[in-house]
Amino acid sequence: MGEDSRLAAVVALAQGMAAAQSSREAWRAAAGGACRALGGSFAALSVWERELGRLRVLVNVGELAEGEEGFPDDESYPVHQFAEITEFLHERWAGGGEPDAWVEAAEGPAEGRPGYCHQRVAALRRRGRGCCVVAPIVLHGRAWGELYVARPVGVPVFGRGDADFATVLAAVVAAGIAQTERLEEARRLAFTDALTGLANRRAVDARLDEAIERHRRDGAVVSLVVCDVNGLKKVNDTLGHAVGDRLLERFGSVLSLCGAMLPGALAARLGGDEFCLLSVGPSADEVVKAADEVCRRAVDLGIGDGVACGVASTEDPVGPVHSARRLFRLADAAQYRAKADRSDRPVVAGREGLDDPVVRLADEPPRGADGERRRFRGRHSP
Repeated sequence: MGEDSRLAAVVALAQGMAAAQSSREAWRAAAGGACRALGGSFAALSVWERELGRLRVLVNVGELAEGEEGFPDDESYPVHQFAEITEFLHERWAGGGEPDAWVEAAEGPAEGRPGYCHQRVAALRRRGRGCCVVAPIVLHGRAWGELYVARPVGVPVFGRGDADFATVLAAVVAAGIAQTERLEEARRLAFTDALTGLANRRAVDARLDEAIERHRRDGAVVSLVVCDVNGLKKVNDTLGHAVGDRLLERFGSVLSLCGAMLPGALAARLGGDEFCLLSVGPSADEVVKAADEVCRRAVDLGIGDGVACGVASTEDPVGPVHSARRLFRLADAAQYRAKADRSDRPVVAGREGLDDPVVRLADEPPRGADGERRRFRGRHSP
């Protein structure tokens, strides 16, 4: 491959990783781009999990051997079988060298590269491959993992020039991984409540829109539990805001624990003393049971005055739910009723039929700021 072709391959690899929307997409773009650039038939990207002492394969691309998967659930290898990741590299760095790639061949050591080849060679033979080039990936000054590209039996073995090029590709992959990690951290922060660690309002809005679309498409049950922590202002005024924050954190833990009763449920803090659980799939009765547990455990916190909890589900007789806004208004109205009645149990929209006062409250036209009607929150208000 000429210099121009290699430059184009590097650019394509970098662009592919930059376009990735998730870590998995970035891993696949990295392995696939390197495989094409080096004329390989197979490539893998692995991470060194120091705390577990193993190399874990993140992605395999190309011609997979028996037992190999694109995104394996648990393909990993004890790191002592590939000691170069921990020993050889560190020795070279300590001596001022660089984390260069190296070549292994099924016939044995290639290019005069000493040591650490027996496991690689055995793997090549077992999977019917002729040679491989292994390039360490260095991130933040530490060995992060490795890029592995193989060729089949009967084609030219990788040479020193290929190993040097693999070293360059590994550096590009490292830069792409760092960028992906920064973007995912930014996304995580954008969708996470800083105080409780739960999802935030932005995350709920996005997930609820998707859930309602799924409900409209295939009838999936979508349920929303809205909770207000009672007595937060009194706690802040009498015991201080640090204790009030502690109350919110502890209730967030309760909500997360009870949310685990509903597979895939999203526990979130909407803001202030308002929290919610969003469930897709479980029945309305299962959601009410989880909400009842939330109320019970909230009383046992020892500070505050429990919670006011409202539930709305597309499975209950609340009329058509064609928008996230309507489900939110139903749950909000149920929560408002629970607070007004000082109920220590969840109030569920629609359980008294279509003439349910909660449903009427949710659907009646909003009044002005001077009216008695509660104004529902944020973007879900008309």
